Amino acid sequence: MQRTATTIAALSIALSAGTALAHGSKEDAHDDDEVVKEQKPWGIGASADEVDRTIEVSTHDTMRFAPETLSVEEGETVRFVVENEGDVMHEFVLGTKASNDEHAEMMVKFPGMEHDEPYMAHVPPGETGEIVWTFNRGGEFAFACLIAGHYQAGMVGDITVGDS
Repeated sequence: MQRTATTIAALSIALSAGTALAHGSKEDAHDDDEVVKEQKPWGIGASADEVDRTIEVSTHDTMRFAPETLSVEEGETVRFVVENEGDVMHEFVLGTKASNDEHAEMMVKFPGMEHDEPYMAHVPPGETGEIVWTFNRGGEFAFACLIAGHYQAGMVGDITVGDS
């Protein structure tokens, strides 16, 4: 009983914190000096001065990305420029299928949940967001819009990271 009360209290604090877990916006984006360089299974955050290539991705209210599949070389640092061509908020989140599945489930349970990570771009309608990411591990990875309902409608894509 006490454990349940503690869990509920912790959730209440987290949910009422509002911007403490900010999904963020362009205005909240990290400066190059502030890039969080935490290794993830799909790579690590990078600075603008490390970019090898820029890839443009657009989001659409049809719950699709264009393009839906991407290929990069292992060790390549990519600047993703994400343009929201729709009328509703979209996001571009790098990860694995499993990490995106888990995160999407949390977004359904807590649609107001906010956070800001270097592998996420939250893009209001008509605006552009950016992510700079180094793919330092080969494999099959994913990108998605994890806004509740968007992921479930199929707003996902694949990234293949091959040998350089």
